[in-house]
Amino acid sequence: MRSYGSAVLLLLTGGAVLRISLFSDLYLRYVQAALRPYLVISGSLLMLLGVVAAVRGMLHRDHEETHEEPEEQEEEEEEAHSHGGPRIAWLLPLPALALLLFPPPALGSYSAGREQAQLAAQGVGTFPALPAAKVLDISVAQYSSRAIYDTGHSLKGRTVRMTGFVTHGSNGTWYVTRLVVTCCAADATTSKVEIRGTESDDAPQTDTWVTVTGTWLPKGRLGTDGAWPPLLDATTVTQVKQPADPYEKR
Repeated sequence: MRSYGSAVLLLLTGGAVLRISLFSDLYLRYVQAALRPYLVISGSLLMLLGVVAAVRGMLHRDHEETHEEPEEQEEEEEEAHSHGGPRIAWLLPLPALALLLFPPPALGSYSAGREQAQLAAQGVGTFPALPAAKVLDISVAQYSSRAIYDTGHSLKGRTVRMTGFVTHGSNGTWYVTRLVVTCCAADATTSKVEIRGTESDDAPQTDTWVTVTGTWLPKGRLGTDGAWPPLLDATTVTQVKQPADPYEKR
C-alpha cells in the first residue's frame, strides 16, 4: 500500500479542490471569484499527478514481485512493519478527505469578533456622489466608510438597504456585519453597522443573514473612534439566505 500513498494524497487533494471550485461555489468561502480558474487548473493537475503516481506505483510493484527473491522480499516487509513511519504517513490524506466531504463554512461572527476598529489609515474627506434611487442598495463596507469619514454627509436623508450576518454586542446591541477581503479569507477584515430602531428582544440570532432597510444616524466626530461603529435607524429587517459569495471586496 506504500506505493499508492502519494497517489491517494494527490487524488484526494485534487478532488477536494475541484469539488469546491469546478462543481460548486464553495470556493467563494475562501477566495475571490477571480481565482476560480487557478483553482480548477490546480485541482486538475493534482488529479493528473495522482493518476500518474498510481500507475507508477502499480508498475513498480509488478516489477518488484517479478524480480525480487522471496527471502529479500520477506526481509523488506519485516523492516517496513517494524517502523511506524509508513503507517503515520497515512494520516496525511485526512485533511484533504475532510475538505472533500465536509468543506468548512465561511467566516462568521467569531472572526468578526476578533477584529478591532481601524480608523486612522483612511482620514476624512468627500466621497463620490451616490446613485439616485428611492432605496439605495449599498454594501456594509461602503456605508461604514461614508458614515465615518464623509465630510459631505452623502448618506443624509437617504434610505439605504444592506445585507449581512448578525453579530451581537453588549447591552442588547446588534450589528449587520460583513467580512471584507482583498484576496482570500485569510486577509479578511470586518465592517459592521449597529442597528437601531428595533427592540433588543426582536434582534435576530447570531450568524443569521438579514437585509436591513433604514436611514443613517449621525454619531460622534468624523474619523474618530466615537464615530465607529456607524448607526442605522432600521425600518425593516428581513431574514435572508446566505449569499453564494459571503464576502465583500475592497
